[in-house]
Amino acid sequence: MERVDVFLGLGSNLGDRDLNLLKAMNLLDEAFGMHPERISRIVETPAWGFEGPDFLNLCVLYRLPRTGTPEEQATRILRQVKEIEKALGRTEEALFDADGKRVYHNRIIDIDILLYGTHIIHTEDLTVPHPLIGQRDFVKKPLLEISKPAVREAFPEIFE
Repeated sequence: MERVDVFLGLGSNLGDRDLNLLKAMNLLDEAFGMHPERISRIVETPAWGFEGPDFLNLCVLYRLPRTGTPEEQATRILRQVKEIEKALGRTEEALFDADGKRVYHNRIIDIDILLYGTHIIHTEDLTVPHPLIGQRDFVKKPLLEISKPAVREAFPEIFE
């Protein structure tokens, strides 16, 4: 069976941050029917783009059976992670200000699809690779820790 490497970034800055990450990983395992192949170390960093409690962040790699096109499968994964965020108590606050600029906020859990193999995906709801990886050391460093050479070669701009 053909598989695809799906890299996810997880973060939490509210409540019991360690427990939030653990619960999210357990729900991801349940949704995907497997444990991740690799898990990075947890990094603690200040809130990015707003004032708030520090975040705990990590990256995970799941080797999922390939189903459908990359766009179809990545969109299904996006729906799954959004359901997991909601199940853990994440509420969608206003994500944009009156000028249309993104507003960052505290999160009990945040799960982002960082990479889907070496595919580039642009849909209405999803851009992969995640467009801000290169600007966020709290994602880039854990991702580098668990990524494979083929991924680093496919996206050198991310791992510079």
